[in-house]
Amino acid sequence: MMLAPAARRELRASYAFVERNINLTRRYWGWEVVWVLYTVANSLAVVLIAQSVNAAVGQDALDDVQIDALVLFLAIGALVWHYLAVVFETVSDMISWERWEGTIEYTFMAPVRRSTHMVGTAVFSLVYGFLHTAIVLVIIVLVFDLNMGNADYFAASMVLLIGSISLVGIGIMGAVLPLLYPERGAQMTHVIQATLVLISGVYAAPDQMPEPLASLSIISPATYVIGGIRDALIDGDSVLTLWPTLLGLFITGLALIPVGVWVFSIGERYAKRTGRLKRSG
Repeated sequence: MMLAPAARRELRASYAFVERNINLTRRYWGWEVVWVLYTVANSLAVVLIAQSVNAAVGQDALDDVQIDALVLFLAIGALVWHYLAVVFETVSDMISWERWEGTIEYTFMAPVRRSTHMVGTAVFSLVYGFLHTAIVLVIIVLVFDLNMGNADYFAASMVLLIGSISLVGIGIMGAVLPLLYPERGAQMTHVIQATLVLISGVYAAPDQMPEPLASLSIISPATYVIGGIRDALIDGDSVLTLWPTLLGLFITGLALIPVGVWVFSIGERYAKRTGRLKRSG
């Protein structure tokens, strides 16, 4: 079935933003190397904490099997969160990138639908996040020789992919902050990211969190992404077992992306009306 001319035009426009982001990533390749090294160091540090738990308490509190389970629990949390953080930051930082390049006015005055702009950025963020996290995963598995014998990688990939849609929606909402606050808006998005880390079960199961964190974890899509991937990689749960989680994440993503575009469009109109696109300081 042939696509309508309008649909083909929108797809080409979306791909243009994907290609633009690829070129920007290549231009700042030094930062990408630093970012990968930082992520590897951070993830390795988290796993080392799990391995040294007995030394920390001064006794054999956990046996080798329990330590391996803790290592895998924390390693998966750190890796999944890294992927989600890359997706979130790539989408929410698109305004900052436009300002750095001096193209923000051209982009926002161009005859391109904002949804088309967002789709192109989101597609790039998903591919970029997957490749980035794959590199870190390979290094961690090689260094710590993690036991992934029970893992269902297909189910984990489906949870990761579908769950990413929700983070894209939140990232689009976060992107309005650099638009409204040119000086420190990009830094303000880190508050959203830190909040998600705190309540989403990255380093502790939600049912082990104190209140109100345990209750807040219920409304975070990242909670179900991380929990679903742990179930797939640690317990070997299949797609059939995880279908309620997948369905819930899919519905949440479909709801959050339009809401995110709506919130961003309100901020965009305000920024244009008050001259904030021009400001680069």
